Order: sequence, then C-alpha cells, then structure tokens
Amino acid sequence: MASKKGNAAIDVPAGSFASPPSPRPSAGRPTREQARQRQEELLEGALDIFLEYGFETATMEQIATSIGMSKRTVYAYYGDKEALFRAAVERAIERYRIPREAFDAVASDDLEQTLRAVGHLRVTNVSHPVSLKLQRTLSAQSHRFPDLFQAAFERGVTPTITFLMDLFARHEARGEITVSDPERAAVAFITLVVGGSARIIIAGAPLSDEEIDARIDYGVELFLNGIRKRTD
Repeated sequence: MASKKGNAAIDVPAGSFASPPSPRPSAGRPTREQARQRQEELLEGALDIFLEYGFETATMEQIATSIGMSKRTVYAYYGDKEALFRAAVERAIERYRIPREAFDAVASDDLEQTLRAVGHLRVTNVSHPVSLKLQRTLSAQSHRFPDLFQAAFERGVTPTITFLMDLFARHEARGEITVSDPERAAVAFITLVVGGSARIIIAGAPLSDEEIDARIDYGVELFLNGIRKRTD
C-alpha cells in the first residue's frame, strides 16, 4: 500500500516477502536449490492452511495436498504439526520485520517528515499479505503459542524502536524536543501513529491512501506536540 504524500510512497525493502512458486523438480533426486524452494513453498502453504482452518483443525495431509507434496515428504521436513507451525511462523516473522536500513533510508533533518515516513513504512508493512497472514494467525493462536506471539512483537518492532530512540536523541541534542524516556516515547509513537490503522487493516477493513495519510499526519502532530521543547 503506497501513499501519495512526500516520502510516503515507500517500497518496503523486505525484498524477501513473497517468493514466486518454484518449478517442480524433474524426475530424479531434486537439487539442493529445488529442495530449498520446495521447503519455502511448504512453509508458505502451511501458513495459509493454519490461518484458514486453525492449528487444531488443520492437518498435515491438507497442507501437503495444498502444495502438491506427499505427506511423507512433509514429515521428512518437520516431525509434527507443531514443528511445522513454528517454522512457518518464524519464517513469516523474519519477512515481516522491517530492517533498520529501511528507516535510515527515509530519515532526514526534518523530524516531522521523518516521523511521517516511519509511520508510512510501518503501515505499508502491516498491509502486506504476509504480514496480514502472520498477524491473524498469531492472534488466533496466541493462547497456544504465547512465545511466538511475543517473539513476533519484539523482533518486528525492535528495529523501529531503536531507530526512533536514536532519532529522538539527535533532535533532543539540538534542543528541539524533550524526551525523558526515549524507549517509552518510541513505543508511544508506534501505538499512536500506527496502532489504530494497523488494527483496522488486520481486521480486514481497507483504508484508502487519503485516510492513511490523515491518520498518520494527525498522530505525528499530536505526538510532536507532546515532546516539542516549550519556550515559556
């Protein structure tokens, strides 16, 4: 989802998001690369099945059939359904994570512009099909796999938090803002600027580019009003 304002039209450089299906291996023993690609297809297909049917109802046979793989091969990769679920979610978490380099690429000397760009990066990332599948699957299975739910949050949000903490430190050193607790401020920013839009998108309600722009602009303005240095 790309926005039309300034830095908002951003391609999330998580270039590893969705891979095209690999060609089926020819007769004979598959090459190492073909085996790797088939394993990727297995993890992608498994995430879809777990999302559609839930962990309890989904079967290894359903997953195998969905990608044209034998159940025996699935078990050769992963010994049981829980191991496959964990592997599928772990892969999706890594692909969901926005790298620090992406934030550095949109940074500028203008704090407000940079914060808007960060907001758009996060919302665009949440809107990606892989991210949506991951969030919905984790929400449905958080009671069974609380460790994965926590890992998704920590690994997904940590690069954003560390970037924002560094950003606040630079602008505080210039005397522009006052941030007594940079980490809490970073979490507050994500919650205020991204959280509302993210919840709506994950719930399946589309937001127009204009509405996303308006939400991010309002949230950034509100956040900056809370940290700008007072002159009186």
